[in-house]
Amino acid sequence: MAFKIAVSGAAQVSHCTKNAAKAAKEVGKEIARQKCILVTGATTGIPDLAAKGTKEAGGFSIGFSPAASEAAHLKTYKLPVDFYDILVYTGFNYSGRNLLMTNAADGVIIICGRMGTLNEFTIAFEDQKPIGVLEGSGGTADKIRIIATGPFRGVRKIIYERDPKKLVKKLIALIKKEKKKHRTRGRRVKKP
Repeated sequence: MAFKIAVSGAAQVSHCTKNAAKAAKEVGKEIARQKCILVTGATTGIPDLAAKGTKEAGGFSIGFSPAASEAAHLKTYKLPVDFYDILVYTGFNYSGRNLLMTNAADGVIIICGRMGTLNEFTIAFEDQKPIGVLEGSGGTADKIRIIATGPFRGVRKIIYERDPKKLVKKLIALIKKEKKKHRTRGRRVKKP
């Protein structure tokens, strides 16, 4: 079964580093090369660039829209549709969309970002999802190492990397490790 990897990042890349847009596209391509499925919030900027990269590499992408319909997605939110194989119209605005999108993924990659990206990070962090952070991309991504060093519950499952290809590969390895751990736990049956 293909892993679903969410890419979370800035809808406007003006505050990101100059290489963030290129890196987002490369992350999308690598997700496709690794036979995984891209999941995004179906928005502009970093998520759209990742979706474009996935499509260019022949991959499959799913977008979770904050809108309740295609018409609202296009006209009210003014969001893209070009690089998605499936669009899920949540009707839950941005915060509800973030929850559904993050929960649908096996792992999350953070590239640049602002407050919405921080929201997606905290959802993934609290749910103990494997997370990959593209350091050096600006915005939220470059603040996560500091944020994640404070008090927390559970186990940190965060990979920090500056190379887009290595980040995707390391995240997939962590997802596999976590899935194997959960399958092993599920097979243990205690005898009375």
